[in-house]
Amino acid sequence: MKLSECPVRSTLDVIGGKWKPVILYHLILGKKRYSELQKLIPEASQKVMTQQLRELTRDGIILREVIPGSITRVEYSMSKYGETLRPILAQLCQWGEKRQKIKSPQSL
Repeated sequence: MKLSECPVRSTLDVIGGKWKPVILYHLILGKKRYSELQKLIPEASQKVMTQQLRELTRDGIILREVIPGSITRVEYSMSKYGETLRPILAQLCQWGEKRQKIKSPQSL
């Protein structure tokens, strides 16, 4: 099988990235403004956060909504297509919670 034909590779092409799964975790819980995401993920640089939000938007996973007003706000939320990732993200969270509870991955 060619790498381009691998379904895992196809998935990771969209949601892979240092901060994409974490961004999606927070957005699955509800809409967030850019500044809220920055506070929730302070380790992510502004450049990388912006890049990964753009890629997720481009791939149709999240929606970017500009809210006009005296101060223009931008909110991000999961798209209908992005919502199909909910079970995958739930499984990642469950696996991560179990991993956090053990002292060593070798003890599994």
